[in-house]
Amino acid sequence: MDLSELKGIISLMQKSDLTELEIEIQDLKLRLARPGGASVPTTQASGTEVSHQQITSQVQPIATSSPPPDDGLHQFASPMVGTFYRKPGPKDASFVEVGDVVKKGDVLCIVEAMKVMNEIQSDVAGEIVEALVEDAHSVEYGQTLFKIRKS
Repeated sequence: MDLSELKGIISLMQKSDLTELEIEIQDLKLRLARPGGASVPTTQASGTEVSHQQITSQVQPIATSSPPPDDGLHQFASPMVGTFYRKPGPKDASFVEVGDVVKKGDVLCIVEAMKVMNEIQSDVAGEIVEALVEDAHSVEYGQTLFKIRKS
């Protein structure tokens, strides 16, 4: 389990009403509990225990969602959790670049989820003003991917 997967699990727990979560995968046992819970959260891998404080010191806090600034631009958000790709293949050109004009239904990117490549289409027509995510980075549901000036 890598750090991004751990962040995702912590994010899920923060967004839900879960007070305690335990996961066992091969030689890794992960147990998380909210503060004030009945037990102390620990992570155990191959007999080594790591305290909750050590885990949270390595994981950056997830920003609480605040309303986006109203700059008159459409905030195009990811419809799912996955890995963001700006182009169809490693040697191909990006689907869109800053300054490109897109129509509703044009493919903006791919989000890979569970080994399935999902083409993500624009929900508005306009000009791409800003691309907010780097190629091959993880994205969350609702995370802004592009800013589009509606036409």
